[in-house]
Parts: sequence; structure tokens; C-alpha cells
Amino acid sequence: MAEGRARVAASILDADLSNLAYAVRRVQAAGADRIHLDVMDAHFVPNLTFGAKTIKALRRRTELPFDAHLMVDEPGRFLDEYLDAGCDSITFHVEIDEEIEPTLRRIRAAGRAAGLAVKPATPLSALEPYRELLDIVLVMTVEPGFGGQVFMRDVAKEKLLAARDLLSHKAFGGEVHVDGGVNRETAEFAGGLGVDILVVGSALFIKGHDPGREIRLIRALADEGYQYTLNGGVPPIPRDRMVTFASLPKDLARRLLDEIEAGGVPGVMLRGGGRINPDGVRDYDILVPAMAEALVVERHAAARIAYEHDAEAWREAFIAEHGIIPPPAHP
Repeated sequence: MAEGRARVAASILDADLSNLAYAVRRVQAAGADRIHLDVMDAHFVPNLTFGAKTIKALRRRTELPFDAHLMVDEPGRFLDEYLDAGCDSITFHVEIDEEIEPTLRRIRAAGRAAGLAVKPATPLSALEPYRELLDIVLVMTVEPGFGGQVFMRDVAKEKLLAARDLLSHKAFGGEVHVDGGVNRETAEFAGGLGVDILVVGSALFIKGHDPGREIRLIRALADEGYQYTLNGGVPPIPRDRMVTFASLPKDLARRLLDEIEAGGVPGVMLRGGGRINPDGVRDYDILVPAMAEALVVERHAAARIAYEHDAEAWREAFIAEHGIIPPPAHP
């Protein structure tokens, strides 16, 4: 896993379309965090790329998340095909003519992340009616349809930081994506506007350039922009870092974790390396994302104390009933 906050979604639009499997393997080896799939229908945008059948074939070539960006007139009509193809997130454009809400609901019902994209001239206010259904806001900083265009700094400045407010309902996991003209020259600027995912395309396929170096540079520069523009000089919390919030007997840990996850923050419960209970079973550690630690503490610190008191009462009752039992060997 990459350190830091920023993540790179490698767009294969500018790769050799006759050998996309090689392009996917190449950007995976270079350290890309996910694959960005630009689907164009030659109607919504003046270009034609690939569809669900190609994506399904590529799905077998990598375990990286697939991030589909549907630049098509009727995403709802073909949605099931993209879900079946194995897309982990699906983003389509707010500028389409068909109903938007049903498609967003179907994506979320399938357990995938749902997003809406806006063209450079479209105001973010167009997304307001759908904000509660959004996991992703994708801001286009070029006109959609072709790779290799110049990054629109004025559009980025106007929309990227503001896009975060559209995801304020998400306790954890909401993502602002920027797509168009992202490279080593523009990454720091975008990172300073709070972007989570930088979609990088043509910069990875320039002849003579090492795509791994480009990805590392872009991530590092985006994190530096965030650090010095938005975070008071403090390095950002790594996106994938987990921290221990509580250590409790298994049943109590399960209940507390369920409460945390009910609030929209994911967690992990693992056998701990510390205290062994009188029944011979170690406490379980509850791990939460470091980026959400402050929120989890705010919401659940009192519950943690109560569960710790319950754990002590359980230990005392167990010892009173059974005596001090030497911990048995457990695999």
C-alpha cells in the first residue's frame, strides 16, 4: 500500500488500445492505486472507446479496483453490464437527459461506490439534489472526450475544495476525484485543494518516461500541496493507516464494532497481542482508519469506557464462578 493521502487512478485511455491488458499490468507494476476506465459512446462525447465487455475481460488481469467513468448518454440502460463486468465504482455525468437518482440507487444497492461527474462549465450546484446518494464527486478539468488536454486551473480552484462539502454526509470514504491534465506540474496544486484521487492518463504513457516515477512524484506532490496549503505544514494522515481504538473480549468487541460501523466508519476486529482473559482467550483489538480516529473518539469514547467496565465485570464474575483457570493453549 502507498503511504500518504493522495491516490492515483491510472487512466488507460492513452495506452495502446490494441493491448489494454499490457497497459493494466504495466500501471499496476508502476504502483497505481486503481484503474480508471473512460467509457465513451460517441454521443455524449465525440469519441468512442470501449465498453463493458472489454472491462470484463480486463477484470481477470488485475485485482486493482476498477473505477468506471461513463461518458455516455444512457448509463442507466447499460448499468447492469458494468456491474457484471466487475467495476468497483461507477461515475456518470450529471449533464445526461435520463433520470439520475434511480441509477445512483442501483449502483449503491449493488454494493459499489456511486459518483457523479461535472464538465468544466457545469456548476457544482447541479449535484445538490443527489448529494446524499454520492460516494464520489468527479471534477473534470478538461472537456471530456479526449486525453492529453491542458489542465484548467480556474475550474479546479473553483470546484475542487467546494466539492468536499457535497460529501459532508459521509463519515468516511467520500472521495473527490480530479480528471484532466493531471501530471507532475499540476499535482501539487490539485492536492492543495483537497483532492483524494488524481486521475492520471497521458503522463503515464509518454515515451521514455518511467510510469512508476510519475506515479510516485504525483502522489508526493499532491500530499505536499495538501500539507502546506490545507494542513498547516503537518503531513497528511496516510489513507490506509489503521489505529487501535479498543481492546475487549470478543463478544463486547463485536458489539462496539457494530456500533462504529453503523455510523459509516469501517473497522476491523483482530485477535490482539495483549491481555489474556480468564477463559484463555486474548482480547480482540478494534482497528479503525487513522483518518477517522478523531470522529470515532468523539462518537464512541463513552461507549468504549462502558464496554471496558463490562469487560472487568465479566472477568470478575468468571473468576468467581470458575476460579483462576490457567489459560489453555490456543492455536
